[in-house]
Amino acid sequence: MGSELIFRGHEAQPVDDSYSPKPHKPWFTVTRPIHYMLREQRLVFVLVGVIIATLFFTLVPSSSSSSVPYESLPISYFERESKIPAYHHRVAAAVHSVGKVPLGIKRKGLRIVVTGGAGFVGSHLVDRLIARGDSVIVVDNFFTGRKENVMHHFGNPRFELIRHDVVEPLLLEVDQIYHLACPASPVHYKFNPVKTIKTNVVGTLNMLGLAKRVGARFLLTSTSEVYGDPLQHPQKETYWGNVNPIGVRSCYDEGKRTAETLTMDYHRGAGVEVRIARIFNTYGPRMCLDDGRVVSNFVAQALRKEPLTVYGDGKQTRSFQYVSDLVEGLIRLMEGEHVGPFNLGNPGEFTMLELAKVKLGFSSNIIL
Repeated sequence: MGSELIFRGHEAQPVDDSYSPKPHKPWFTVTRPIHYMLREQRLVFVLVGVIIATLFFTLVPSSSSSSVPYESLPISYFERESKIPAYHHRVAAAVHSVGKVPLGIKRKGLRIVVTGGAGFVGSHLVDRLIARGDSVIVVDNFFTGRKENVMHHFGNPRFELIRHDVVEPLLLEVDQIYHLACPASPVHYKFNPVKTIKTNVVGTLNMLGLAKRVGARFLLTSTSEVYGDPLQHPQKETYWGNVNPIGVRSCYDEGKRTAETLTMDYHRGAGVEVRIARIFNTYGPRMCLDDGRVVSNFVAQALRKEPLTVYGDGKQTRSFQYVSDLVEGLIRLMEGEHVGPFNLGNPGEFTMLELAKVKLGFSSNIIL
């Protein structure tokens, strides 16, 4: 006997498809927000928040009330700001100003490349730039420079070291270029005269090209040797010198003179911002004892407990400056507004005998 399920729901229910809108309720748009605010005490919380905010801004003094009003700033401040050259505005408003950075404005660190930065003077310059907060890229081929001079900066995120010869082009993004790359002592620059003059000419040309491409300020470290065998004592920057273009030292002397010429031509012809420093005798830590210069010779002989050797009658005069003073002069020249050339040295001169007797404390063990 079979069974079956029979669905009997909704069989004959009539369906009304006609639309009847809801009746319009007057003031509904007004009463609905009111009901929303009154429900769950929302209005009370809003009023409490307004009261708290009013009390806070009334009782707590604003930070601007304690600062100097705008009207009290001297007129000269704005005049000085308006006279800042375009180079200053391009790098940072307070980076190259000679005065102090205004309170509340942190000095923006520059990105600086120092060629020959592992050498005697270059390493001390790197120390100063790192200490003031700049990012420094040292470029050196280690012909006379040494890694030990900059090794204490390894691990510093603002320090980079590139083993590179400036005779080959180099592409970097920098704000300033200190061009110190070149052997400076007779022993070293006479070792390979052609390489020395290529470093002075081609290397300077490459660094000037980099300065032109990236809009960087360029400082050339020239030398007092551009005056040759001078007939004027002391030498002024306007003195053209008494030079020998075919001598054994000419690879260095004439190379630096050519480097100065290139620097000024890039300044006049391409608008590159340049500075030229003519460095005189310098001494200090990290000097090479075998560079053949008088101070290092005396120091090396003194350390070996040998008699000091003075050539000639010992009445030749020289001036000597400490390396920290030279670095200070280079930085001031770079930050200043004058192109140069500028002599950087000690205005006081003394004889080689005085250097041996008075400065180094030797009087009896001197060989003339």
